[in-house]
Amino acid sequence: MYAVSGPPQALRRTGTENGGNNFPGVARPFGMVKLGPDLLKPGTDAYSGYLPDGEFSGFSMMHEQGTGGAPKYGTVAQLPLVGNVSQPLSNKTVARSGTDEASVGYYKAQTAQGVAVELSATAHAGIYRYSFPTGSVGNVLVDVSHVLPSFRGQGLSQGYKGGDIRIFADGHYEGHGVYDNGWNRSPDWSIYFCGYFDSRPVRNKTYTGTDIDGSVEQTSGSASSTSDSVRVGGLYTFRDTVVTSRVGISWISTEKACSNVQSEIPGGTKFQSVVLDAQSEWDSRVLSTMTTTSTNETSLSLLYTSLYFMHLIPTNQTGENPNWDSPEPYYQDIFTFWDLFRCSTALLQILQPTAYEEFIRSLIDIWRFDGYLPDARSSNYNGRTQGGSNADNVLADAYVKGVRGAIDWTDAYKAMVQDAEVVPANTPVDPMAPDSSTKEGRGALPDWLHLGFITPRFSRAVSRAVEYACNDFALHQVAAGLGREDDAERMFNLPYLYHYLDRPDLSVLQARQVAKTNYHTGRKGLPGNSDAGAMQTWLLWNMMGLYPITGQTTFLIHSPWFESLTVQLGEGKQVDISTVGGDGNGDSQIHVQRLRVNGVEWRKNWLSWDDIFAHGGTLDFELGESPSDWFDGEVPPSPAS
Repeated sequence: MYAVSGPPQALRRTGTENGGNNFPGVARPFGMVKLGPDLLKPGTDAYSGYLPDGEFSGFSMMHEQGTGGAPKYGTVAQLPLVGNVSQPLSNKTVARSGTDEASVGYYKAQTAQGVAVELSATAHAGIYRYSFPTGSVGNVLVDVSHVLPSFRGQGLSQGYKGGDIRIFADGHYEGHGVYDNGWNRSPDWSIYFCGYFDSRPVRNKTYTGTDIDGSVEQTSGSASSTSDSVRVGGLYTFRDTVVTSRVGISWISTEKACSNVQSEIPGGTKFQSVVLDAQSEWDSRVLSTMTTTSTNETSLSLLYTSLYFMHLIPTNQTGENPNWDSPEPYYQDIFTFWDLFRCSTALLQILQPTAYEEFIRSLIDIWRFDGYLPDARSSNYNGRTQGGSNADNVLADAYVKGVRGAIDWTDAYKAMVQDAEVVPANTPVDPMAPDSSTKEGRGALPDWLHLGFITPRFSRAVSRAVEYACNDFALHQVAAGLGREDDAERMFNLPYLYHYLDRPDLSVLQARQVAKTNYHTGRKGLPGNSDAGAMQTWLLWNMMGLYPITGQTTFLIHSPWFESLTVQLGEGKQVDISTVGGDGNGDSQIHVQRLRVNGVEWRKNWLSWDDIFAHGGTLDFELGESPSDWFDGEVPPSPAS
């Protein structure tokens, strides 16, 4: 069973606090628009826009999901205000009233001025519905300078650099904003917007604003700036109680932004139809990929919450690449492969094979035009690298599991060699790690190539060495597969030590304890940053009773939670996982007593991609209270063997 509409609080607001930083607003799977609230509380970073307290500074079209470090985006915003608005470009905020509501495809908030704000979205556009107090004068502020700030004092706060806005005779507005910095320390980038209202305003005005002169009306109907000290924006005033606005965005142009909103949310579209369409898309593309007969509401909420949040980023930005023209797909908003390669990308391949192949092709295309694979990327700019060049691990994992399609694996291999052999330029210098590049590649290669280890002259020397070893093994896997054995370098890797010592029962105990004590359905339900869904995909693998070894075809066998779980693989294939003897929720009787794979007795504590995922299949577990000697086959293949 699965359901997109309930319980909404458990589904959409899980992990928004306590460092989880989940984005609770509205979006489509991998959609470019992520429309949600931005809360301002000086001294507190709102990584995904949302905070449990503070005041609304806007409801903006762009956000990241579950990240730490420093906020990114929070651009293209509207803010409803009531009554006479003086100095509209003075960083207006409005207090929250009550508790926000959230379900798939729908978000609702209430301001202290009595305005109900409802949101929904398509892939490249968003829709706002404002309900102003009866008899009041309603306003909607469009402040181009709006962006999510950072208060951490690490030089990572985003900046507004200028922009423009023009209000046309029919009342719609167009423009763009220029911004920089954020967690990836990116140079200037631009986003274009195009907005419509379904109600005719009493008046509309454009403004420039400075700290010295305040907000100055521009009688031309347009306002522009090339300075971070001169804000630009527009203010619409309405007498209607209910006002709906449709807004499109584009990385290319205002014309493309207008085309996006007119094609995805044309004039006359009912707000509720966008909500229902969003729910339908999440159902068909994501939430139906895993089904179970379990009726435990806590576990179901965790299951479908995890599925939801792992599908917000990366962003499918195909056709919206401002940096180069290419027939290849384009995905960005990667936070980060240091997190994602461990178990997220392996599950993405299983659940979304088409999107996964496109994602791999996009990574290779980024190398073609930018020179390096990204370890992380946002605003169309690589950065920041946390350890090694972990896109290498993602490519190797796809290669050994047979992902081919339209992928150019020769180019993929060249990109991996670039990471392994060419020291990236240390420009611009990162003041938090000035010794080498944190933008892309492997900054500590001088030591790694000449010494075989990394000395303390490079920051994060120990963790980098571990990552570089994994990256080199990934390169070996692809080199061997392409017949480039002379290029292959081996390394020793010991993931999941208990399995490699023939003690999977200890792996089960440790992993289940982590899952059951650290994951909850509340707002503080994650043990740390979601990291673009990486934290949630770890839980999904735990529920399935498997764990992937990235860069190999190996899956370690654990213990499933549910009596039955079906995983849709696409193209009519599926994996059916069943258990008997357990409690149906993974709390007790968690040890494997017996296993059949595709109806055949299985005596190894691991299986391979071809055993179960290449063509689909069945896993039938018998569980019990105590560890057993159900396995007597060989231990999992080690990367060193």
